[in-house]
Amino acid sequence: YTGALLEEEALKKAAENGLSSPEFFELCIWLGSEIKSLCNMEESITATDGVKDIESFQLEISGFLREMACPYSSLVSGDIKDRLREKEDCLKLLLFLSTELQALKILQNKKIKGCRLEKHSEIILEVQAICDALGMPNSSSSSIPPLLTSVEQKIKDILSKVKNNHVGKSLLTKPLSSDQVERLEKINDALCSEYECRRRMLMKRLDVTVQSFGWSDRAKVKTDEIARIYQPKRYALSPKSTITLAHLLAAREDLSKIIRTSSGSTREKTACAINKVLMGRVPDRGGRPTEIEPPPPEMPPWQKRQEGGGGGFQGGGGFQGGRGGYGGRGGYGDPYGGRGGGGYRRY
Repeated sequence: YTGALLEEEALKKAAENGLSSPEFFELCIWLGSEIKSLCNMEESITATDGVKDIESFQLEISGFLREMACPYSSLVSGDIKDRLREKEDCLKLLLFLSTELQALKILQNKKIKGCRLEKHSEIILEVQAICDALGMPNSSSSSIPPLLTSVEQKIKDILSKVKNNHVGKSLLTKPLSSDQVERLEKINDALCSEYECRRRMLMKRLDVTVQSFGWSDRAKVKTDEIARIYQPKRYALSPKSTITLAHLLAAREDLSKIIRTSSGSTREKTACAINKVLMGRVPDRGGRPTEIEPPPPEMPPWQKRQEGGGGGFQGGGGFQGGRGGYGGRGGYGDPYGGRGGGGYRRY
């Protein structure tokens, strides 16, 4: 804050004048905008156009304080026009807004520091994994730059002892800018979230399938044995993806080559005894939407016609029932009821 109320005397005077002080207005608006930028709030305190908008300013302050659950009853209850008339109430408002802003900034700084520490610890773990893979001694107390220098020298020594094309060329030939790295991390986060959902579904299918095997009488007596074999392998599966941006940087040209799943080199690792089992002909269970026949139309249940109608000679009944009468719409001489549906005979 760089306004006119940095001095204590000026602040006291503005609190005495209350809503008639433009400086008091500006300070409240600044505190409200800073608080809103640090937390997700619906209400806000906006700039006013002089004394004419004092009432709207009071409404905004009231809504803002209610959303923040202000503990001062004098600021959130009673007549809205009388809440900021006293100097003490104005100081309470400034005290509440300033302390809330201070607390939000402390929490924000702690969150940023926590993210940095988490990122730093993740980097340390990656460097330690590199040292373990290269057979180098690593120490958690050592700083990362000297360790990376030693790792680079070790890798150069190893590469000097192998053929030139042993590792292959990098798939990514151009360096990435900070903006590109940030975009790639967002893409990777979205993909990780999608594949985590898929993994959870597949793991749930696995659990349900194994559980269904236990329904048979033969498997019920071997429940403990099944659990002893299955659970260690099941707990080793994680729904979280381990793919990071480092995998993209480490990718080589041979990764872009598409290898058939039926090729010899691939089948060496995927072949198993179940592949040699031939399944017999199974009945077609159907279920294809294009082959489903529509349901038959609903027909009204036919009922036996009752003798006699509801009218008289020319009323609604007729000679043997129906809507017409003897001389009505159906008619005595029309055996099928005519237009109206009554008459001599009807089936």
